Amino acid sequence: MENLLAHSFDYLSSYEPSKIRKGLRQVEGLLAQICLSKSKSTADRRRSSLAPEAQPAPKPLSDLREDPAFREFFKLQDGFQWNVAMRLVACLEHLLGRGSNGTNDMLIAHCSSTPPSRALFAREIYMNLLLDLLDPINCPAIQSATLLTLVTALLDCPANTRTFEDLDGLLTVTSLFKQRATSREVKLKLVEFLYFYLMPETPILATPPGLQRSPSKLSRPISQSSHTSNGSAGKTNRDTRTTDEKQALLGRYLNNVEDLVEDLKETAPFGATVY
Repeated sequence: MENLLAHSFDYLSSYEPSKIRKGLRQVEGLLAQICLSKSKSTADRRRSSLAPEAQPAPKPLSDLREDPAFREFFKLQDGFQWNVAMRLVACLEHLLGRGSNGTNDMLIAHCSSTPPSRALFAREIYMNLLLDLLDPINCPAIQSATLLTLVTALLDCPANTRTFEDLDGLLTVTSLFKQRATSREVKLKLVEFLYFYLMPETPILATPPGLQRSPSKLSRPISQSSHTSNGSAGKTNRDTRTTDEKQALLGRYLNNVEDLVEDLKETAPFGATVY
């Protein structure tokens, strides 16, 4: 596993676009082999080739915890040397420093769409990088890929969401939405992002069953009662926010947030109850 990652990281550190592209494909291929189910028959593979839009399904966690390759990869992500997200962030920083052109923009979009190590984005330096990618000067492909990455980074991670808010992420997102030059496709993704953001937070400790990290590596438990242990009411958990609290924050930058919330309650696009 270390050898596979080392080859990919060498390519990601290159100054040649072709090598960077190769490194991104190697990382993507490695993650696909570990996390996605393979076709079980020749007929399945034939149907897959005839219908390229059909994507392999993720492996269930019950299978992943018994997979030696996944266990080894998971263990390596705890260290700096083999952490994929750290290398992708470094690659993004390098690409952003090279200016905007067609080839570079494609590499940035590809790099942004690779699933991140979410705990990384609780740190301001890395969340700022995502917000920089939402700058209006970037192409729609980069903006769209970044919004998807941002959803992945914030999902079930209240600490990351608080960092996003502290760095004026809501201002960045709403300003891009208000720009006339913003493409229709990006505006639709921005609306989807706002629906997602307005969902109430339910913190989850996302360590797959059977995989134990050392206590220093685990996020501290944040699923706590909104009341104090002595029974006094009204003390809100600072780690999470409700839809009403998020509505108040978003309302500073965008009108008619109430309409978004009402629509969210009626349609439940993410299959959860909004309260």
